[in-house]
Amino acid sequence: MTDALRGFFDDIDAPSRSLVVVNRSEPEPIQNLLDSLLEGQSVGVSELDLPDADTDVVFLVEDGKVLARSTLDELTDSVLLINSDLYKTGTVDLDEVRLPDVLAGLDEVPFRLRGYPQSSKEKLLLIVVSRVIERFAAEAGGGTLRSSFQRLSRLQDEQGTRRVYDIVGNRGVDVHVYGVGDAELSSLPVTVHQGRSYPYRRSWFVVCNPPPEAGSDHHAALVALEDEPNVWDGFWTFRPALVDRIDRHVATSL
Repeated sequence: MTDALRGFFDDIDAPSRSLVVVNRSEPEPIQNLLDSLLEGQSVGVSELDLPDADTDVVFLVEDGKVLARSTLDELTDSVLLINSDLYKTGTVDLDEVRLPDVLAGLDEVPFRLRGYPQSSKEKLLLIVVSRVIERFAAEAGGGTLRSSFQRLSRLQDEQGTRRVYDIVGNRGVDVHVYGVGDAELSSLPVTVHQGRSYPYRRSWFVVCNPPPEAGSDHHAALVALEDEPNVWDGFWTFRPALVDRIDRHVATSL
C-alpha cells in the first residue's frame, strides 16, 4: 500500500511554477512569511516592481504565462498569518476556509514539507488544503470523503476537526476515516478503519469524490507520506480521473 500510494507521485504533472509578488507595499516580514512557506520547494518566489500595476498582487507563473492571481491580503488572511491551532480548535469555520488561487494553482506540484518545530509554516499548507477538500465534500452533499489521521484520537482531541467531520457526515457524505485505533468514535457519522501498518500510521490523505451531479469542481485529493519523522512528501490534485483512482485504491486496499 505504501509503494502504491508513492506510485501516485509518478502520475502527477509536476509543473514548473513560480510566484511573483508585484509592487509590494506590505512590510518585509510578510514577504519573509511567504518565502518561509515555500522554502526549499521547487516553487520559486520573487518580487517585481511594475509601473501602472496594482500593488500587493501575487501572480502564479509558468513559462512566462500568468495562470492565476491573488492579492497579498488573501494569502495573509488564509495562510501566512494563520496557525494550525485555529483549525484544531475550530476558530475558522468550515464554510470560511479558502485557498487563494495562486496556491490552489500549485496542484500536482510535489512538496517536501516539515512540521513544527523545524518549520512553523510549511506543514500548514497541507492543513489548509485538507480543510478545503473537506469543505468541498460538505458542499457536494454526497459522494465519499476518505481521510487518514495517523491517530484516530485526533478526531476526539481536536475540537475543530471533530466538528468538521460531524458536519460533513451529516450532510449526506459517506465519510471514511483511517488511522491507529486509539479512540472511540461511535458518536461521529463516519465509518472507521483501524490498522497499525505503515499506511495507517504514516500516510496523510484527504480524498473527496463527489456524486456526478456535483460536477468536477469538487473533485480533490491530497496525498502525503511521512518517510522521515515530521517530514512529509505530498501533493494535491483536482484532476477528476486521478482523484477517482486514488479514491478507489484507498477503498480497496485499506
